[in-house]
Amino acid sequence: MDVIVRPKDTFWHYSQLFKLHLLLITDSNRSIQGDRLSIGQRVRIPGFTAVDYQVRRGDTLWKIARSRQLPVDAISLVNPNLIIDKLEAGQTISVPVRITWRIVQGHQSYDYNKLLKDIRRLEDVYPFMQTSSIGNSVLGREIPETLIGTGGKRIHYNASFHANEWITSSVMMTLLNDYLLSLTNQTSIRGRDTFTYYQQTTLSIVPMVNPDGVNLVLIGPPASKPWRNRLIGLNNGSDDFARWKANIRGVDLNDQFPARWEQEKARNPAEPGPRDYGGENPLSEPEAIAMANLTRKRDFARVIAFHTQGEEIYWGFENLEPPESEGMAREFARVSGYEAVKTLESYAGYKDWFIQDWRRPGFTVEVGKGINPLPLSQFDEIYQEALGIFLAGLYL
Repeated sequence: MDVIVRPKDTFWHYSQLFKLHLLLITDSNRSIQGDRLSIGQRVRIPGFTAVDYQVRRGDTLWKIARSRQLPVDAISLVNPNLIIDKLEAGQTISVPVRITWRIVQGHQSYDYNKLLKDIRRLEDVYPFMQTSSIGNSVLGREIPETLIGTGGKRIHYNASFHANEWITSSVMMTLLNDYLLSLTNQTSIRGRDTFTYYQQTTLSIVPMVNPDGVNLVLIGPPASKPWRNRLIGLNNGSDDFARWKANIRGVDLNDQFPARWEQEKARNPAEPGPRDYGGENPLSEPEAIAMANLTRKRDFARVIAFHTQGEEIYWGFENLEPPESEGMAREFARVSGYEAVKTLESYAGYKDWFIQDWRRPGFTVEVGKGINPLPLSQFDEIYQEALGIFLAGLYL
């Protein structure tokens, strides 16, 4: 919601008016330096929207404000030309409404277009959340990253490295939405004050690493003949891509990182296909390159990659992980009910490379249980399990 600055208005006044943390307002207006507001300037108020209200006979501004648990000045602010003591029946005014509901509807097949729509809507309501593209997929789709928080502890979560694990994107976006709701409504999640995490951490989320692959699984191959024919050929002649893990070129993005890549390549398919082909070289695919560049740029303290399935948390790689990784994995296991497993006979993954090159905690979380793609009937259970890990990744 936008408001127009009046004489003597300050960010502090707005924070008191709308019961918001001051930092959320200043971070929603980064182009404004300090608290130097100019009359007529536009200021963004996070977590609110303005709706039309038709004045009824007997209404006063005080009654309208009281019915919505708002100060009278909050309504005056969004109606700069309103004469307070001259309301007329039938007149339409704007009334601020605090958003207390989810924007993201994660309990559905969640393709790239739905992701972008949700990110745009979250940006609009929560402008303290920053978004940018970390790079492009093979088909030129931008891969979005969201940043939330101002703290020095840099944490990273990602989802949908694998195409048929798209449910991790819908869960991650729902978790993000609930985190934003908690911040603007000053409510806790599982008894934890999330604004403390906002102050202490900068949370990076890449909710869909493999947008081409996700759309291939959920929508089908591109209509153009070269792509369609090639993909059906790589898929053993089938136009059912439900089990497809790789990117659009048939390269498994989580076998793309230079962490014993040669050993992983030797035991996996030698040609592109639905799964497990690691490419001709490490970091050959634009999606993997984008993730590697982001990780180098942000210098994360820890990373968590969300996959499906197995209800396990992998936390080691070649004994290169730091000592604190085991304790973190145990906490993730406690809050999720998953099993913490040090290593799996697998290499060249994103968390493997992060542990190897940074010697910092990296985790692969396998949510849910069954055959990929997991059914949406598991969404609520997976959400609750992942929520504990989402929060623990911030407070540990």
